[in-house]
Amino acid sequence: MTPEKSVLAYINHLIVSNFSYFWDEIDGYLYYFGGTLGTLTLTSVAASIAYYFATRPIPEKPLVPLENQSPLLEGPEQIHVSKFYKESKNGKFVSYITENVRTLYQTFREGAYASNNGPCLGWRETLTSPYQWINYDEALLRAKNFGAGMLALGARPKQLIGIYSQNRPEWILYEQACYSFSLVVVPLYDTLGPDACAFIIRQTEMSIIIVEDDGKAAMLLEKAPRSLKIIVSIKPIRQTTLERARSRGVQIFSFIDVEKLGAKGNHPEVPPTSEDLCTVCYTSGTTGNPKGVMLTHGNVVAGVCAVILQMGDHRIRAGDVMVSFLPLAHMFERCCENGMYYVGGCVGFYSGDIKELTNDLKMLKPTVMPAVPRLLNRVYDKIQNDISASGLKRALFNMALKAKEKEIARGVLRRNGCWDKLVFKKVHQAFGGNLRLMVVGSAPLAGNVLTFMRCALGCLVLEGYGQTECTGAITLTVQGDHVPNHVGPPVSCNAVKLVDVPEMEYFANQNTGEVCVRGSNVFHGYYKDQEKTAEAIDAEGWHHTGDVGMWLPNGTLRIIDRRKHIFKLSQGEYIVPEKIENIYTLSQYVNQVYVYGESLKSCIIAVVVPDMDVLKQWAIENNVRGTLSVLCNNKNVKELIMNDMLNWGKQSGLKSFEQVKDVYLHPDPFSVQNGLLTPTFKVKRPQLKSYFKPQLEDMYKHLD
Repeated sequence: MTPEKSVLAYINHLIVSNFSYFWDEIDGYLYYFGGTLGTLTLTSVAASIAYYFATRPIPEKPLVPLENQSPLLEGPEQIHVSKFYKESKNGKFVSYITENVRTLYQTFREGAYASNNGPCLGWRETLTSPYQWINYDEALLRAKNFGAGMLALGARPKQLIGIYSQNRPEWILYEQACYSFSLVVVPLYDTLGPDACAFIIRQTEMSIIIVEDDGKAAMLLEKAPRSLKIIVSIKPIRQTTLERARSRGVQIFSFIDVEKLGAKGNHPEVPPTSEDLCTVCYTSGTTGNPKGVMLTHGNVVAGVCAVILQMGDHRIRAGDVMVSFLPLAHMFERCCENGMYYVGGCVGFYSGDIKELTNDLKMLKPTVMPAVPRLLNRVYDKIQNDISASGLKRALFNMALKAKEKEIARGVLRRNGCWDKLVFKKVHQAFGGNLRLMVVGSAPLAGNVLTFMRCALGCLVLEGYGQTECTGAITLTVQGDHVPNHVGPPVSCNAVKLVDVPEMEYFANQNTGEVCVRGSNVFHGYYKDQEKTAEAIDAEGWHHTGDVGMWLPNGTLRIIDRRKHIFKLSQGEYIVPEKIENIYTLSQYVNQVYVYGESLKSCIIAVVVPDMDVLKQWAIENNVRGTLSVLCNNKNVKELIMNDMLNWGKQSGLKSFEQVKDVYLHPDPFSVQNGLLTPTFKVKRPQLKSYFKPQLEDMYKHLD
C-alpha cells in the first residue's frame, strides 16, 4: 500500500470509528432516557450541528469581478486602469484618501491621532530581550528635535540629507525630522562600497549624512568628497576615526547630541507641500553608477493610498504590527512603513542579522509582513527537504496542501482548521503566529511557492509589481483572487499600457509588450540626469519600465520578460538571462544561478550555487562524502544538478538554444557582502562576469 493510501485509510478509520461510535451512543441514550430528556438531548445534537454550520469558514467575496479586474479606457492604446477608483475610467488617478493628508509629514501625524498615541517604533536590545517601544508623540518630539538640531548645524529647507544605516528606529526619526523641516531624504544602501557612496555624495553635494556606526563613518571618509562636512553617528565612534575626520575637515556628532542641540533651540517647523521633493532614492544599479529617482511627497502618498485601497477588507489599520527587515533604502519597504504610520500601526525592527529573523518574528508576532521571493523560496525549499525523507510525512503534507488549496479556491482564508493544526502549525509559528497579511514584491515569485505560502500561512498573501520610479507598486493582486502567476491589475494611482518590442517579437495588439506607466505615482526624473530621464519618460508622460508584460483575459498583468539585459548569440537568437534563471531556480538543487553568453558563441553557460541543505541530504542518501566544495567538484553531482535544470527548462518551454550547455558549481552564495548582489538581491551581471571570468572562459574553452 502506498504512503498516500495508508494515510487515507488511517484517517478514514478514525472518522468512521469515532462517528459511528458517537451515533450509536446517542441512539442508546435517546432510547434509554426517552421523553423530555431524549428531546433535550436531540435538541443539543441539533444545536451542535447548527453551531458547526454557523461557525464554519465563510468564503470571502472579491471586491471586483475576478473575470474583469481592470477596465480599458477608450482608444487604440488599450490602457488599463483600476476598478478601485471611480474616476479611473475618466483618466484620473488617486492622489490621496483624505483631503488634508497629502504629505508624509501629515500622514505620520494622522497615524498618531488614529492610534491615540499608541506604540510606534519597536526594537530589541539583545536576541533574548523583548521588544521595547516608543509611542507616536515621543517619536514626533524626537524627530522635531533632531530636525531642529540639523538646522542648528547649518541645514536649510530643500537641502538633501543622507542616511547610511540598517533599519532601526533612528532611521524613521531622521526621516520624519527631514519632513518636519522640508529637507530631502537620500538613503544610501547599507552595503554600498565607498565608490558608490562617494558618487552619490558628490552628485547631491551632500554636506550632512547620518551613519549607523564607526565602520560606515570610516568607509565614507575613505573617499569623502569636499562637500561632506558633517557626519552624525547613531553609535559611538572610535578616537582614530574622529582624528581622521578632523584631518579631512569633517565634524562628527552623535545622534543624541544633535537631538539635544535641537531641543535647546526654537526652530519652528517648515512643513512641505505635496509638490515638494520628498526623497532622492538611488536605484541599486546592476550596471554603472546608481541613478537618483526624484519623488515628491505627492508621489509617495499617492502610492501608499492606492495600495491601501487595493488591500480591501484586509487593509492595514491601527493596532497592526509590521516587521521591518527589508532595506529602508528601497521604496518597497519605505512605502510599507509609511503606510503603517499613516493608519496608526506600529513597526518592529529586526535585530540586524537576517539569520535571526525567525527569532525576531517569534518575539514580535507581526500581523503584517512585506517579503521578497528569496526569503519565501528558502522557506519552501527547507520544508520540501524536511518532508522528502519520509514517505508518510510527504503524503500527509501533500494531502494537507490539496485540502487547503481547495479551501483557498473557494475563498476561505483561515489558520484554525485541522490541517493548520496538524501540518502547518510550525510554519505559522516561524512567522510569529499572528500574520494576517503578507505583501510580496521586488522580484517574481514562482506560482507553486506563492500557493504554498497562502496555504501554509492561512492569511492573505498579495503579490505586487513595481519600480522605484513609480514609488513602489504599479499593480497588486486583489482580495479573492488566489490564482498564481500574475501580479494583479493596476493600482488606482496609475494606468498601464503595453508597447511593441519588435526585436523580441512582442506586440501590443497581441496583449504583450513593454510595460509603460502613467499616473500620480510616477517620478519626476533622475537627479541631474536629463538624458536618462528623457530615455525613461516619453513626451506624453509614460514611464517605460524595461519590463515586458502580458495582459491576461481577466485584466491582470503577468511579467514575462525583460527588455534590458538581453543579448544575441552568434546565430542571431536573443537570450533573456533573467527568464532562464527564474526557471532554473525552480530546481530543488539550485539556490542561485547566473546565466551567461557571448555574441560570438553559439550557446549559453551558467554558474550555479547549489542548495546546501538539499545537496547534503542527497549526499547522505547516496553515501557520497565531502564538504560542499568537494561535492561541487563531483562529476555525478554536476550531472545530477544540470539534468534537473534542463528538465525544468524543458517543462517550462525553453527552446534548445535557451538551455545551458555547461555549468560551474560554486559553493559560496552570491551576496550583497561579496558584491555580487544588489541590496534588493538582484544579480550584478558585470561583477559576476568579472568574478567568474576564469570559470566562464574555461567552460567555453572545453565546449569549443
